[in-house]
Amino acid sequence: MPASNEPSHVVFGAGPLGFAVARELSRLKRPVRLVSRSGKPRQPLDAGIAMESADVTDAARCREVCQGAQAVYHCIGLPYPRWREFPALMNGVIEGAAAAGARIVYGDNVYSYGAVSGPMREGLPETATTVKGRIRAEVAGALMDSHRAGKVSAVIGRASDFFGPGVTDASMLGSRVFQRLLERKAAQVVGNPSRLHSYTYLPDFALALIALADRDEAAGSIWHVPNAPAVSTKELIRQIAAICEVPPRLSAAPSWVVSLLGMFDPQLRELREMLYEFDSDFVVDSSRFEAAFGIQATPFERSLRETVTWWKSHRPART
Repeated sequence: MPASNEPSHVVFGAGPLGFAVARELSRLKRPVRLVSRSGKPRQPLDAGIAMESADVTDAARCREVCQGAQAVYHCIGLPYPRWREFPALMNGVIEGAAAAGARIVYGDNVYSYGAVSGPMREGLPETATTVKGRIRAEVAGALMDSHRAGKVSAVIGRASDFFGPGVTDASMLGSRVFQRLLERKAAQVVGNPSRLHSYTYLPDFALALIALADRDEAAGSIWHVPNAPAVSTKELIRQIAAICEVPPRLSAAPSWVVSLLGMFDPQLRELREMLYEFDSDFVVDSSRFEAAFGIQATPFERSLRETVTWWKSHRPART
């Protein structure tokens, strides 16, 4: 653990969001511990970031890695088939943060609302009927219950589907769009790409979570982190293709095709219940956060260009 006596920031989860939060904290000169099961970084660590290994379901180990922490960020992501592990992971994070007297900042999504009519705003009932939506509601509820009971200070930042540097297969706007367009292939999406859809730029998500950690008045509440105004996925792909200087080719798999293929493919089987996101408008309203914190989403013109630049330097070499 860091030798400094300065309160540290502990980030659970070394996926794209965890790395983005850790990097931003490092840029702000705050000591950071990045925690994953393996303890091995997937990419080079910035100065000021220490890597630790922990089984987050082990409460005793979580208390060890959270020792001396000022803020604890729950940024753990799991593939769909493993989502039933989330409640146990949240319990470990709560135990670790409570022992340190640290605030928990949970990087969440909007699945718990389920399919809604109109823009999603904070305060909507969490009435999802999907398995994954119910799991997300259970986990967020457990955290807020711990806050109300005085066990820990907690706040939740919710994002829509995110994209950005380092986001490869964990997003609909990942390798199936950016990498394929750079290879002059058709971008692959599901559902109806003409529907409005909110997308969150990963660096904006990270900055928002840090802001939630820093502001005492944010605690005990759920906030939608900044999103650029929703546009159709088809329009975003047109913009990405223009930046890549390639034709805006698009291949969209209708929901019924995905459902049929899900009978044979476990990954697609897990995706079937979430297809409502891409068959109807899926708009996340982040105006409350923007007004309270004065932080705006990065415009698509810049965020898409920065993401394309990252893909150009990281995409696999052709064979």
